[in-house]
Amino acid sequence: MCKVYTKVLRFSSGRRFQVINITPQVEQVVHDSGIKEGLVHIFVPHATAAVITNEYEPRIVSDYIEWIMRNVPPDYGWRHNEIDNNAHAHIASALIGPSRTFPIHNNEIVRGTWQEIMLLELDGPRSLRRVIVEVIGE
Repeated sequence: MCKVYTKVLRFSSGRRFQVINITPQVEQVVHDSGIKEGLVHIFVPHATAAVITNEYEPRIVSDYIEWIMRNVPPDYGWRHNEIDNNAHAHIASALIGPSRTFPIHNNEIVRGTWQEIMLLELDGPRSLRRVIVEVIGE
């Protein structure tokens, strides 16, 4: 029988752009679920944040942010900036995406050696970013 286990994690950011490694917290949710085989879906319900998976190393973390700033520059003449000066965050979030899904095997997330799960803050600092972790399986 299929089981679903959901937990909402909360994170704060201290800068306008920030990469937060949330892998340990997501792994804990998977362990707590007791689900041995299935999927874990990580979703951020915010229009100015995203979820990425890749290596979490200081230089590449800086590169992620630099890539965003070069490709979706905050100081460009975005029309949405007339409202609240965060068009770059909305556009980058739409391009990168709000979620990732991983397989679960033996109650462990299946991921590559260097793959971490990260919350990408694009419009900080924020005192509360929610990340919904849903584990589905048996």
